[in-house]
Amino acid sequence: MPRMLDVSDDVRAEIGDEEADRLLAGENAPGAYDCTSCRTPGNTDQERTSTVLFVGQETAVLAFAHATCVPSQVVPVAEEQLRGAVRSITGEDTADPLAEAVPHGVSAAPQYASAAPSGYAGAAQPRAQAAVQDPPQQPGRAAPSPQAVLGVTSGVVLVGGEARPALVVEPTAPITRPGSGQGDDFLSLLTEQGFLPVVDLNRPPGPNHGWSVLIAMGQLHAVLMPSANGGAPVAWWQAHRPMPLSEGWRNAANRSRQVMIYAAPAGTIGTQPREDQLRAALDRAAASGALVGASMPLAGT
Repeated sequence: MPRMLDVSDDVRAEIGDEEADRLLAGENAPGAYDCTSCRTPGNTDQERTSTVLFVGQETAVLAFAHATCVPSQVVPVAEEQLRGAVRSITGEDTADPLAEAVPHGVSAAPQYASAAPSGYAGAAQPRAQAAVQDPPQQPGRAAPSPQAVLGVTSGVVLVGGEARPALVVEPTAPITRPGSGQGDDFLSLLTEQGFLPVVDLNRPPGPNHGWSVLIAMGQLHAVLMPSANGGAPVAWWQAHRPMPLSEGWRNAANRSRQVMIYAAPAGTIGTQPREDQLRAALDRAAASGALVGASMPLAGT
């Protein structure tokens, strides 16, 4: 029975005409699935469904999403991030992601990704930490000292009375310009990259064009920035392991298709156990002139 699948030209080019035709004919596609964007159930027999192909250097994962959530597309993902997602889905950290397929699991491409919902409703997410990638050919980006990493906390923040998905970025130590070795240049480096001072959290921060937030399989993978040579976006911040996002956060992101990114110097925000306390800490940072922000679209799903 033919499935109600959308296979974009980009996806078809990656998986080949033969595999794409098998999918459309219903030979190689599941009926029921968990949407890789909103994590709610879907069915290729009953509703229009997008095929979403996550592609690394060696690994590829074919997933499914409601067509109303995201269009069919190819999403580039760092190989290690993709393999980490495979391991988290299969529940086997040592599993070979190119092994034979498991039902509603992940294996060699084409494969069908499905993961259990995750999240911490009503609370700010545990902080994920990762070093900022800073190739020499991209001057002016935030560069940590060897001891500093960026902590990222997710939470739903009320902005103008509307629940908006937010990521709060705070280094574990002062960030200095390459070669400086003193002071804290974190905010000035970010303003040079298009972030703007935040003085009122009741208004969303302005867009930072070319930047985006990569959500894959319902988890946070990276914050992407434009490439200096005009090529594909590169990771400004990348999680060591995919970061779980609460159902409330994902729902807010699917509604707005925008993520609020707030950044503050080391020691400004701290670890806040509840979203109301996170908002209060952001308000204090804004009042003291120690907060910058930007709004960014979702990349991928």
